[in-house]
Amino acid sequence: MASLEVDLSSIEPGSTVTVKWRGKPVFIRRRTDDDIKLANSVDVNSLRDPQQDAERVKNPEWLIVVGVCTHLGCIPLPNAGDFGGWFCPCHGSHYDISGRIRKGPAPYNLEVPTYSFLEENKLLIG
Repeated sequence: MASLEVDLSSIEPGSTVTVKWRGKPVFIRRRTDDDIKLANSVDVNSLRDPQQDAERVKNPEWLIVVGVCTHLGCIPLPNAGDFGGWFCPCHGSHYDISGRIRKGPAPYNLEVPTYSFLEENKLLIG
């Protein structure tokens, strides 16, 4: 399986970058303290695809998700939608700051790829 090394040092808190891995976009979000608090304040039982934020991240500061809507495969827009995460313009799915589906037709959360931190500012996807 192909892997991709990413230097995280230039990503500012509160911003999202997109890299390409195995032909798909991967969103890398450097979350702020407020983002993390918001992600942890959600009642997991109210979610369509229930997952705690801690189940989706290895380091709370960083969220890494495959940028493909789980409805019909469109690419959601970052920093958009009703929940501060992503909005899919194709059919109106809204994802929160943890990449969890909150509203719209998508059945599942954005996929978390296999990844690890090689160093504090070095990410290996795949």
